[in-house]
Amino acid sequence: MRYSKSTPQQSHDSCFRGFAKSYKMAAFIQWRRFVFFDKDVVKDPVDNEKNFALPGGISASDSGRGHIVLGDMDGKIWLLMRSLQLTCFQAYKLRVTHLYQLKQHSILVSVGQDDHGINPLIKVWNLDKRDSGNPLCTRIFPAIPGNRPTEVSCLSVHENLNFMAIGFTDGSVVLTKGDITRDRHSKTLTLHEGTSPVTGLAFRQVAKVTHLFVATLEKVYCYNLSIKEYPKILLDTHGCALRCSSLADPSQDSQFIVAGDECVYLYQPDERGPCFAFDGHKLLAHWHRGYLFLLIKDAKSPDKTGYGSRESSPSDKQLLTIYDLDNKFIAYSASFDDVVDIVAEWGTFSILTRDGKMFALQEKDTQTKLEMLFKKNLFVMAINLAKSQHLDSDGLSEIFRQYGDHLYLKGDHDGAIQQYIRTIGKLEPSYVIRKFLDAQRIHNLTAYLQALHRQSLANADHTTLLLNCYTKLKDSSKLEEFIKSRESEVHFDIEIAIKVLRQASYHSHAVFLAEKHMQHEWYLKIQLEDLKNYQEGLRYIGRLPFEQAESNMKRYGKTLMHHVPEGTTLLLKGLCTKYQPNRDTAEKDSLDNSPGNKANSEEFIPIFANNPRELKAFLEHMIEVDPCSPQGVYDTLLELRLQDWAHEQDPERKKVLQGEAVSLLRSDNTVFDKALVLCQMHNFKEGVLYLYEKGKLYQQIMHYHMQNEEYGKVVEACKRYGEQEGCLWEQALGYFARKEEDCKAYISEVLHHIDQNNLMPPLLVVQTLAHNSTATLSVIKDYLINKLQRESQQIEDDERKIRQYREETAHLRSEIQELKTSAKIFQKTKCNMCNSPLDLPSVHFLCSHSFHQHCFESYAESEAECPTCTPENRKVMDMLRAQDQKRDLHDHFDRQLRIANDGFSVVADYFGRGVFNKLTLVTDPPASKTVGSLEVSLQRDLLIHTKRNC
Repeated sequence: MRYSKSTPQQSHDSCFRGFAKSYKMAAFIQWRRFVFFDKDVVKDPVDNEKNFALPGGISASDSGRGHIVLGDMDGKIWLLMRSLQLTCFQAYKLRVTHLYQLKQHSILVSVGQDDHGINPLIKVWNLDKRDSGNPLCTRIFPAIPGNRPTEVSCLSVHENLNFMAIGFTDGSVVLTKGDITRDRHSKTLTLHEGTSPVTGLAFRQVAKVTHLFVATLEKVYCYNLSIKEYPKILLDTHGCALRCSSLADPSQDSQFIVAGDECVYLYQPDERGPCFAFDGHKLLAHWHRGYLFLLIKDAKSPDKTGYGSRESSPSDKQLLTIYDLDNKFIAYSASFDDVVDIVAEWGTFSILTRDGKMFALQEKDTQTKLEMLFKKNLFVMAINLAKSQHLDSDGLSEIFRQYGDHLYLKGDHDGAIQQYIRTIGKLEPSYVIRKFLDAQRIHNLTAYLQALHRQSLANADHTTLLLNCYTKLKDSSKLEEFIKSRESEVHFDIEIAIKVLRQASYHSHAVFLAEKHMQHEWYLKIQLEDLKNYQEGLRYIGRLPFEQAESNMKRYGKTLMHHVPEGTTLLLKGLCTKYQPNRDTAEKDSLDNSPGNKANSEEFIPIFANNPRELKAFLEHMIEVDPCSPQGVYDTLLELRLQDWAHEQDPERKKVLQGEAVSLLRSDNTVFDKALVLCQMHNFKEGVLYLYEKGKLYQQIMHYHMQNEEYGKVVEACKRYGEQEGCLWEQALGYFARKEEDCKAYISEVLHHIDQNNLMPPLLVVQTLAHNSTATLSVIKDYLINKLQRESQQIEDDERKIRQYREETAHLRSEIQELKTSAKIFQKTKCNMCNSPLDLPSVHFLCSHSFHQHCFESYAESEAECPTCTPENRKVMDMLRAQDQKRDLHDHFDRQLRIANDGFSVVADYFGRGVFNKLTLVTDPPASKTVGSLEVSLQRDLLIHTKRNC
């Protein structure tokens, strides 16, 4: 039981003591007793059959740094090692009264007497250093408060070696501040004065704040040593006897423990903490490793008087009890004879008795203690003990499991499930789930599965099971709470939850979960397939980001088009142009400047399979907004327009539709082959003719008119396209020639164009018209007359040119002969270059041109050529060279022959170039010369020149 008070008031304290007395027995009984320690008598290391014997006359003891320190009445200090080896040195001449071994330093502080009377001396020993074989004494000073001789009652040293407190029987406390191992660096002052003997001192260090607790027979104080004035607080108005106070470890917040005869009190630096009603006359109080050791005098023994005398007669029985204040149980209790002290070292607790024996209390391991608690079904206590012993999570989980199993067997399923929940993360969930699959345990199973999800350790099966539990229980509130948790609290697989809710027909919950966690596909699947809410599904798609809106429209577009055609068409228009999700006004403002995405409109055409009206509206919108729409958009729109045109009966409307189709063809966005096939399928004459013209299929245009027997348009097509394709006139003549109708007018017009452009030989014209039974000679009379007249005129012109060329050739031959056979007299008197009289030296050429030598050298490009005749000679040579290069261009000749109106003139031209000259073969006689070689020789003779230097 615990009681606390914040201010020490005498009336309150007396009431409190009375209350504690009335309940002390009940409080004591509540503490369960265990045997968590093994008691052994320490044996002699040499002779194991004998007990180890302590030195006689022990007056003080302490432990630390791997040894137990003992002081005797002869002034010696004994050091007991773990091997039970004893060493000693003479510290005082008379006796040792107090010892304090620091735990973090090898420093021992002792109080004793070297002289008779009241002359206590304090000595500081460094156990690591030696002086003549003994530990080095670094400091000696008398323990006297002021000038009053008095006995030392207690001693405490701070671990930082900067504080040492000495309590006296006259109620004084002397504080040594500074380095306690040296006189030079420390100073001593009287910290406390009173009338009641000081019975206990303890330093408390938390962070940078240092406190000193002072206990007397009557009161308890606390001094703050971190403040210069050392302020003190009166914590309580009752104290304790000698050795009945101690300082707890940090597990108890380093509280100061004061053991009175009725209660044990715990103190903070500024107030009194809890108190425990432990009855009995306290002889000793120690705190070791989380345990409170209380040595209580047997109630049958007579009381001793005196403030500090807790000595008992040899017949006195003393009860040692070890308390675990955290877990509220007694860890050990046993009787001993005349205990001197209890020290902790080497992992055990050593009990020193006045008869020289030493007992070792060895604490059982944690697992053994837990097993003892398990046997008594004390699982709560086992859990608390495990936590205080810092057992790992695996060990704690096993305790929770065993506790859960115990409660499950008792039928406490609610309690069991709470313990199983604490095993989550360590125990396989299936172990628990199998126990509670019964329909009557579904509430407990639900609680466990909820905890499993809260810790994010649930898998898909666990989520499925939990949701099924909710649906079986028809607990809509819990179900809504589960699925409507905040994003940070979602600890389950969203997709699995949606599947389960959908399967259980909780469509509204599934839809909520899908929308909240942006499971767009599941949301649309439930809305469109289960709830048939097509309008909501369409609205939801319109709010999605571009990629998801596009994919879902491809998936559900046909369904939505069937049920909501107008809305679906509107959404597709936006999706394929500049898509922006349908958001709130504020969100729209933020998205205005963001670049829009657009889908491929061609991919959505199959969605309109049974909705041609909406498809046409969609496609027309696309080509209007985006002229660069995919090819399929234009092709499909053309097909729709042609279908409408073909089925339209109203002439005016049909004309409008015809114009729309033709305008689409003229946009050059349709595929030629596809468009031609569509126009032919629907017998769309204007489109077919336009595409023929666009593809330069002029013969197909004329054949189309021929098939429809449109004679005038046949002739018109020949006029329009005859220049690009001359054979049209020939085909037109053949077409009219095969007709039995009277086509004389058309034949005459065709013959007129053929005659003007010399497209056909007359004989071929006659042969073509011979197939027409209605065509008479009068049809071609004018054609033949004109043809013969032109031929005669051409013959006359050719004969005249032949005579001219022959005369020129004869003249040239005579000049050449004259140059070869007779002398050439140069009679020029002026230079042909500067037109000045000639003087020596001069240059004369056979062409009758003469030059000054300096003019010739200035203007002549070559010494072998006349500067005046060079341009004309070069033209002739270039022509000859060009003829030689074109002699082997047979492909070029063939192409020109095919496209020329007069093929004979082409042949004559190439004949003049020597294309048809006989080739010199290896088998021909070597003396034979070709015509070409004779011409070359003649050219050389014409260019002979003579250079004279006069």
